[in-house]
Amino acid sequence: MRAEITQLEKGYKAVFERQLAQGTDKVWSMLADNSRLKQWFAELQIAEPGKGGKLVFDMGDGSIEELAITDYEEGRVLAFEWWDDHVRFEVEEENGGKSVLRLIETIERITDQTAKDLAGWHVCLDVIEAILNGREINREEEWQHWHDEYKRLLDSMTVEFE
Repeated sequence: MRAEITQLEKGYKAVFERQLAQGTDKVWSMLADNSRLKQWFAELQIAEPGKGGKLVFDMGDGSIEELAITDYEEGRVLAFEWWDDHVRFEVEEENGGKSVLRLIETIERITDQTAKDLAGWHVCLDVIEAILNGREINREEEWQHWHDEYKRLLDSMTVEFE
């Protein structure tokens, strides 16, 4: 399911949502347990959990970027800075032991990187779901498909790229 993108008074908001067959404990572990996090986002790691803590992003060139955790509720919310933007994961329980995983990205301004990031988050959520369901997906093919889709969507919003 494609993210819903809306324009805010200042910036934009992209909301991704996945209905998952697993309970909140299993879904939360995908976000907060570094060994599980590594399965779907190898470059990202929680260095200091909790509000005011930090994540580290391995840039792949020997350098590390620190990203501040802005909100953290064990089992429910993980939010952090994403350079000029902001990412928030929310995990909610649904009836029957299922859960909803929501990712909200607040985007300061649309740039050439935005469609890449949106496609990346989309595929990350698909990978989380696939791992939880014991499946695999072709990340590169999926990313290219969703990059093209988000680029078209952003272009149709007649947004000027900087």
